[in-house]
Amino acid sequence: MGRIGIPELVIILFIVILIFGASRLPEIGRGIGKGIRNFKDASSRDSDHKAD
Repeated sequence: MGRIGIPELVIILFIVILIFGASRLPEIGRGIGKGIRNFKDASSRDSDHKAD
């Protein structure tokens, strides 16, 4: 098994568009971005508390 290349990413993107529809993709991306941001904020706050 090798790395995921461009053709594989295109296939995955096509499947995601088929499942969710093109109109919902920005909403899904926004939700994922907020989740990642919340995780980073929580982990940085946790490391700040450990430093004290």
